[in-house]
Amino acid sequence: MIEKLIVITGPTGAGKTELSVKVALWLENAEIISADSRHIYKEMSVGTDKIKQEEMKGVPHHLINIKNPDEAFTVAEYKKKARRKIKEIQSGDNIPILCGGSYFYIKAVIDGLILPQVPPDWNYRKKKRKESTEELYEELKEKDPRRAKNIDRQNKRRLIRALEIIKKTGKPVPKLKKDPLPYPILILGVKRKEEELQRKIERRIDEMMEKRGLEKEAGNLLKKYGKVPRETIGYKEWEPFFKGEKKKSQVIEDIKTHTKQFSKKQKNWFKKDERIIWIKNLSEAKKKISTYLKSG
Repeated sequence: MIEKLIVITGPTGAGKTELSVKVALWLENAEIISADSRHIYKEMSVGTDKIKQEEMKGVPHHLINIKNPDEAFTVAEYKKKARRKIKEIQSGDNIPILCGGSYFYIKAVIDGLILPQVPPDWNYRKKKRKESTEELYEELKEKDPRRAKNIDRQNKRRLIRALEIIKKTGKPVPKLKKDPLPYPILILGVKRKEEELQRKIERRIDEMMEKRGLEKEAGNLLKKYGKVPRETIGYKEWEPFFKGEKKKSQVIEDIKTHTKQFSKKQKNWFKKDERIIWIKNLSEAKKKISTYLKSG
């Protein structure tokens, strides 16, 4: 069994998906596991820029399209599925490539984050979503100052989850314990200049609208499920449009703005992990991977 794992990550628009396929084709015995918290959902392909079948070039891809948009999916569940798939791939003497920009998902897998086993309270979440991020953050700061210090104060989903855990357990959010994978892991980050990223994001969203049917996809989700995914960029911006409260041109601008903001947030998350080796292209990736595979 090959006990190796390659991680390819980076901000939105960096080109990590395309690079992961090129790396897998070069290795010839690699399989890709998605580490994108939105690619797990069916019927959400355009807005999440999900890889198409033809773009996979015959490389096996896993943990894509495994849930319906109205089904819950936790980081703990992702960790369990991803670790099981990594072991399966390694057992077949192949190399798993964990690829995506959801770095908390990646850390859950490689560091074995042991997350609080508190089931979701949907009524509580629905009620708290009506509050602003500022209100949620102030409440968390009052109830759990330690967690408030290291949480992303603009991430409404994380803030609500922290408050939910406190409500359910009657205690502050516990410090995360770890059970890391027992072998060295190569973490590659795809680096791009900020101006290049911004341009790529603009082009990609224009293409989603003009050629790939983002408006139709968001509308179909609303018709089928009675709502658009409110916590997902590319979809949440459409709700005011379908209610007749906003013009389409403003929706497109909002999606671009939110995507660029998210890309910058991702960069801040990545800065905190010194294990990431930043590369620019396939040639640099090959050198790092060759050295890694030759090591013990």
